[in-house]
Formats: sequence, structure tokens, C-alpha cells
Amino acid sequence: MSEQSANRLANSASPYLRSAAHQPVQWFEWGEEAFARARAEDKPILLDIGAVWCHWCHVIDRESYEDPALAALINRDFIAVKVDRDERPDVDARYQTAVSAISGQGGWPLTGFLLPDGRPFYGGTYFPPQEAMGRPSFRRVLEHVSAAYKSRRDEMERAAGALAGAVAQAESADGAHGAWDAGLVEQLTAAIAQRFDPRQGGFSHAPKFPHCGALDLLLERHQATGDANLLHVVQFTLEHMARGGVYDQLGGGFHRYSVDERWLVPHFEKMSYDNSELLKNYLHAYLVTREPLFRQTAEGIVEWVNGVLCDRERGGFYASQDADVSLDDDGDYFTWTLEEVRAALPADQARVIELYYDVEAAGEMHHNPAKNVLWVARDVDEVAKALSVSRDSVSGLLETARAQLLAERARRKTPFVDTTLYASWNAMFVSAYLDAASVLDDGRGAACRTFALRTLDRFLAEGWDDARGFTHRLGAEWLYGSLDDQAQMASALLDAFEATLDQRYFAAAERAANVILERYADSERGGFFDRSADAPPLGGLDVRRRPLQDSPTPAGNSVAAMVLDRLYAYTGNSRYQQQAEATLNAFAGVAPQYSLFAATYGMASVMHARHALQIVVTGAEGDPTADRLAGAARTFYRFGKAVLRITPELLSAGTLPAALRETIPNLRADTAMALVCAGTRCYPPVSDADKLLELLRQIGRESQAAAR
Repeated sequence: MSEQSANRLANSASPYLRSAAHQPVQWFEWGEEAFARARAEDKPILLDIGAVWCHWCHVIDRESYEDPALAALINRDFIAVKVDRDERPDVDARYQTAVSAISGQGGWPLTGFLLPDGRPFYGGTYFPPQEAMGRPSFRRVLEHVSAAYKSRRDEMERAAGALAGAVAQAESADGAHGAWDAGLVEQLTAAIAQRFDPRQGGFSHAPKFPHCGALDLLLERHQATGDANLLHVVQFTLEHMARGGVYDQLGGGFHRYSVDERWLVPHFEKMSYDNSELLKNYLHAYLVTREPLFRQTAEGIVEWVNGVLCDRERGGFYASQDADVSLDDDGDYFTWTLEEVRAALPADQARVIELYYDVEAAGEMHHNPAKNVLWVARDVDEVAKALSVSRDSVSGLLETARAQLLAERARRKTPFVDTTLYASWNAMFVSAYLDAASVLDDGRGAACRTFALRTLDRFLAEGWDDARGFTHRLGAEWLYGSLDDQAQMASALLDAFEATLDQRYFAAAERAANVILERYADSERGGFFDRSADAPPLGGLDVRRRPLQDSPTPAGNSVAAMVLDRLYAYTGNSRYQQQAEATLNAFAGVAPQYSLFAATYGMASVMHARHALQIVVTGAEGDPTADRLAGAARTFYRFGKAVLRITPELLSAGTLPAALRETIPNLRADTAMALVCAGTRCYPPVSDADKLLELLRQIGRESQAAAR
């Protein structure tokens, strides 16, 4: 299609929508223009929700929406609306609920049929061009829906009314409210641990997704209780993931999920939100176990992000990298035939790669059986024994061969990278990079800190509005932010404050929290809605949602509760603590039922019960004792821990938050010592790094009674 005949999506801010600009379907973006046209022409709306990284979204585009005959049918009988789920998670969430109620499953592409007012009456996911896989052909679906809309309108109206009621009922969360208590954490922990796969790691069966919140919750509970089984679940899972094909063994970073139970064959797209949270998992697990594999995996994520998924010049983390270059391949960029490996490497290096990564003539990919996913099949020692050479020799050959294969892979056409900068996902990576800055004690850590702060500064400069809070994305017209955007940004700002003690970040975190309290709060039931009170209406399915479920990103209500508790610790403002508890109460009646998917609620419960752990280190800038104390504090992992390095100049400036200033009134800021506080209790200060670690371990083993 020529530029002159491109449809309305040609100038969209979304790369996913722009990719459909050449299609003969006369698409509308989500908005009042589409609804007005549907009402004026009395046509049903065909809603297509997908994402630029979604393989089957591109399949249905090519098979159906690029078919002129099918497009003519759509243009004649429907008003077609295309939505990018990353750009409009609010729209996606509501229609996913509706379509799941119809078909029993959701996912992308989501195909919905709506009345002109936006209420859905029918839908599904992917429909093939011909009948297949037990699914009717898309043409037959379109013709059936069009005919029913014209001849059985009353039925469609009744179906839409019933479905809208079902969605409203599902989102009302009846019975959700309860009396929160710290015992909920143990219920959630037990429910999650029961789903552990003892053979392959992870939770439940194929397909397997990373459940990052669950791993961090189990690690925290191990730290609190000493339960070795919980550590085993975390360690075993992270090891299997890092050795599997779900991790990019050459380029670093994790693919979205594994199609099998063994973490071997992934869906090859790489998402920002997975990698930020997995980076935290591996950093935290490294601090607890000192397992080199965990540090190496964390470093691999950072290296991939630095090279592929970020704007190095201005700051900002990109959204995703596609799985495929075209619809004719399935992860071909990331996979290898035996011949490709042997053509790229000398014989000795190729043989090491073949043994280490299980590269054989028959690989794992169904579309091309010669293609191999690289996964760690043998340890270096096993390879050395098989080849009758030294371990050091194998390690050297392996390192050289990996670098050469990565260089060879770089010559292939690279899968598309979505460079959109979404607020919530950027905030999650800012927090992850600040974690990395405190753990990676080399140039990587310093670079992570610099880039994280540069990214945060960019969002404050370009994406903040005093009345509305953070926009959902940078670089285009203002798009109302979600609860996730405000809460994750507030959390990242607090992380930045703790890393720098720059009052500017703390003030911004308070402003973001106040936006949440003023514009997102459910004043009747507690908790927060996903959309602000003044956000534009969503049409016929404009139900109020209070997200509790981690799906897959951490639930906004749980993150908001943690932000409020952290602010209370620094300010002593009881409003923050009360609102945090009201949020936990709002879901206490149902949270344990969500198991894996309420792990962040479990973390929020931990913080509310135990309070954040503040380690205040005083002493002049460059004082070696103070540096040792701060360094020791950073090597100890504890959820909610903040290491605050306070110099005499900083204390005298009077810019620290009120409750923090009151914590240290009797300390001399020019004397090197560490003061550990949790909630209203502070322990006697120490000036020896080993004694500080001993104290932190003692606090880390507090009883459940003390936690309550």
C-alpha cells in the first residue's frame, strides 16, 4: 500500500500500530472517534489487541488483516480498532477479563466484538484463516457476527449486558476485604512453596514463566526464618533458569518464558519487565549464597540491556526485543545448526560448544529440526573429562568460542527493538540498576548507578505533571499514567534517594505518592484503582479495577502500599501508614487464594509487619572505617534494607526527612559508626564491620512473634 493509501495508524506513536499502517483494513486507534463512527453507522466494533513482540499477533496480521478480501468484509461490516496492549494496559486488562469469560482463555492477539458503546458480546484470541486447531476460520467468525448483529440485535444486547455485568462483578472483588495480619505472609509462602517443581525448578508445569515476586518472597522468608527448603526452591529455580535456553547463553538477558518444563525452549521475545525483576532476583540470591553463577547471570542481563535495550545517550530503558525477524522463522536469530557452529569456529572450539551446549544434528526447534537452542547440558569439568583436556583449557576455549559466536550472530538481521519508554517499566529497571550498583563492586556497578539516575532525571524532566503525575510513556502526546506508573516511579525515586540522599528525589517520591492518594484511592473500600479519577472514560466497559494480581508485573496496590510504608519510616506521617494498612486490608480476604500471583502483596505485608531496615552510616567523606561499614552493610541482603551514608555536611544541611533526622540526634556525624533501625526500634551503634554483619544476621533471624 502506498503512503497515500496508508490507513489511520501511519502516524501512531505505537510501533505495533504503525506496523499495520499498510494493511487494507481501515483501522482506528482506541478513542472516541471510533465509537462515534460505530454509533453513526450502527456497526459493531472489531477490536484487535496485540503487541509488537507478539508472534501470533503478526501471524493474524499477515494471514487475515493483510488479505484484501477479508479486509473488504471488515471495512464493510465493522469499525475496526487496533490497540497496543503495552500502550494501553487499562484497555487490555478489561477486555482480557471479558474475553476470558466468553472463551475460557485470554492472551494475544485478543479479538473482541463490541457494540458501538464498547460493551463486548463475543470474542476470542487467534482465529486462523481456515478452520484449524479446533477453531473456526476468521472469515466464518466475521460473517456470523455480522449476521447476528443485524438479525438478532436483542440477543447481542443481552449478551453484552450480561458480560459487562460479569466483568464488573469480577473486578468488584467481593469478599476481598478483611483484617490484615502478618500471618498472611506464611499462608502465601506455604501456597507458593507447594507449587514448586522439584525436578526442574520453577512453579507448576509447562509453559513456565519466571515468577520473580515469588522468588524474592521465598528468599526473604528464608532470611527471616532460616528455612533451608525455601532457599533451595529459590536457588534450584534460578540455577535451572540460568543454565536453560530461556536465558540467552551468548548475549545475556532472559526470554519471556519457556514452552517446556525444563526451561530449554523459550518464546524468544525479551521483555524489559522480566529482565528488571530477574536482575533483582539474581543479585539478591548472589548476596545470600555467593554463588558465582548468579552474579554472572546478573552481569549478563546488564550487558545485554546496555547493548540492546537502552538509550545510552539520554537515559531510558526500551520496552522489548522481538522474538523473530520475520514470520517464517521461530527464534532463528538466537538458535544454531550444527553446521553453523562448525562454520563459525575452529574445530576445537566448536567441539567444546557442541558438548557444553548440547549442539547436535537434531535440535529442539519444531519448525526447523536442525536448529539448536543453546543450554548448558554439561559442566566444564564434564566437558574436560570427555575431551581428556584440562578444565582451564575448556574454560578458555569456551570463553573465546562464545565471543566468536556472538560476533557471528551480530551479523544476522537483528529482531526489532521497541524503543518506547514506559514509565513503570523504566522505574522497575532504575530500581534494579541501583541494586546492581550496590552489589557489583566494579565499573559495572558505578555505570549502573549513573545510568539509573540519568533515566530517572529524564522522566522527572519530560514525563511529570504536577496535576496528573507521571505520563505512561515518553516521547509522544501525553498518555494518562496508570497506578503502576505512579507507584513504581515513587518506589524508584525512594531507591534513588537512599542511594544518593538527594532531597530532590525524596520530594518527588512524596509528590508521586500524593498523586496516588488524591487521584487513585478507593475511599470506600481501601486500596487504589488502576486509573486516575480524571482519566478519560473507557466506553461501555469502564469498570473500576483495583489490581492485586502480579500479572506479570508487580501489582500496583502492593507496590503502592510499600511506598507508603517507606515514606512513613522517613517522615513519621501517620497518614502514609494508615493508607498502607487500609490497602492491605482491602485484599486480606482473598490474597492467599492468589498464591504465586499475590507474591508482591506478601512482600508488602512483610514490610508493613517488620518495617523497613535502615542502616545509617556516619563519618566524614572518605573515612576508611565508614567505608568499611557501608561496604559490609551492602553485602548483606535483606528485603527493605536501606544503607544511608550520612556525612557531617549532609546532616548540617538540614535536608534529611524529619523522622530520619530524629533517628540520629545523638550521633556525631563526623564519627564513623553504623546505627541499625527497624520501625521504632534502633540498636546500639557499632563501629566494626564484622560486628555490624553479626548484628544484621541477628536481626535477620527475628522470630515471627517479633515480626508481629
